[in-house]
Amino acid sequence: MTKKSESFENMMNKLEDLVKIMESEQLSLEKSMKHYEEGIKLCNKLYKALNDAENKVKILIDNKEEDFLNNEE
Repeated sequence: MTKKSESFENMMNKLEDLVKIMESEQLSLEKSMKHYEEGIKLCNKLYKALNDAENKVKILIDNKEEDFLNNEE
């Protein structure tokens, strides 16, 4: 069973929480590394989500430009 993908906002909130924990608490090296690894994974997911959204916007813009150019003829 596949895991439902998390919303961009939810992932951002988790990342912000991790940063707050790492900044405010004295963590062991092991816990710090665990939080850091989790943060990197979240950053990668967020980066992918932004790239996907950017690609969708480019497709929409390109389609609108084609529609606009076809209507001018």
